[in-house]
Amino acid sequence: MPGEPPRVAAPGEAVVVAELLDAFNREFDSPTPGIRALADRLVGLLSGTDVFAVLVGEPAAGVALVTLRPNVWFDGRVALLDELYVVPSRRGEGLGGDLLAAVEAEVRERGGELLEINVDGEDVDARRFYERHGYANHDAGQAEPQLYYSKELAPGG
Repeated sequence: MPGEPPRVAAPGEAVVVAELLDAFNREFDSPTPGIRALADRLVGLLSGTDVFAVLVGEPAAGVALVTLRPNVWFDGRVALLDELYVVPSRRGEGLGGDLLAAVEAEVRERGGELLEINVDGEDVDARRFYERHGYANHDAGQAEPQLYYSKELAPGG
């Protein structure tokens, strides 16, 4: 419904956040440890200051998950939008933009100065969405696109 303002999720809403994150991964055939494992992790994470989730809708129809960290290049913390998901039946209503605006406001409130987002290169819709909201895949003054690299680190190896 229109007029459903996004809200920062409380630790007690970890299961709701976990259900949406699990649905996101299942929709796109990505691995997921399941709702219970996610909820168990989220209870502790959402209780701290370095991770927050934003929910929109009642019942919740969308979620954004954000982590914050210190960074030598900024006085404030840098945020990473780990996930942003809106259930298929509610897409096209502006909930994604509402979530993103709420995330930006919360990052500022928590002293953040930069919001980073990783997007799969072939996910044209997501890239278009973020670009429409003012995000770029290159630093100011640079023409080359930024690339994201990752490596899972095995314990002890």
